[in-house]
Amino acid sequence: MRILLSNDDGYFAPGLEALAQAMAGLGDLTVVAPERNRSGASNSLTLDRPLHLKRASSGFFYVNGTPTDCVHLAVTGMLDHEPDMVVSGVNLGPNMGDDTVYSGTVAAAMEGYLLGVPSIAVSLGSFEGKHFPTAARVARELAERFGTHPFGAPVLLNVNVPDMPYEDLKGLRITRLGRRHKAEPVVRQMSPRGETVYWIGAAGLAADAGEGTDFHAVDNGWVSVTPLQIDLTHTGQMNRVREWLADGIAVSPS
Repeated sequence: MRILLSNDDGYFAPGLEALAQAMAGLGDLTVVAPERNRSGASNSLTLDRPLHLKRASSGFFYVNGTPTDCVHLAVTGMLDHEPDMVVSGVNLGPNMGDDTVYSGTVAAAMEGYLLGVPSIAVSLGSFEGKHFPTAARVARELAERFGTHPFGAPVLLNVNVPDMPYEDLKGLRITRLGRRHKAEPVVRQMSPRGETVYWIGAAGLAADAGEGTDFHAVDNGWVSVTPLQIDLTHTGQMNRVREWLADGIAVSPS
């Protein structure tokens, strides 16, 4: 099995190292990751400058771009073969609910999915980073499952693993994305040069976190596995928007 690994925390991140160690021996591994932390980069592609691919002493390749750049470059130009799967992570911190919109970890996996490769995004459920090997082991088990039981359809899985010893995990739960409250306000500061600068505020606390959500699963010791899709069309509002535009603007009835 040919596996492409990436992340958004950078090629030097402990989560990526743990993932590569866990995946060793499972197949032909290639690691292509950003040269620096690109958390929150979402699905951005670098179009205004060239990308440079370099190799670290660890054997990992790194790119002066985003997580999406890394996977796109690897799949469409760098590799002589298409990978059988893409695994992104292990991210330091959860990617649940609204986080998936901003996450570079999820974006790297999503790029693989868009290019026709089964993909998994794996995140650790806290920012303490105590148990990366737990999440990496879960990732390997899922990859092994792909190898022995092909899914049979394009798939993008968002996986969040509680930050605890592997033996303490209760198992896996298939979940839906929860929702967060509105983000905290930006933090305003004065720079040494007398300029006003702003830091993006912290993400909001969980709002929709009931049973069945990714938040609830991780909080209760379960690995959360959420299948994602790309279609953002709000089909439930199509007729309402058509009616809203009906007066004064020509709108096709179909």
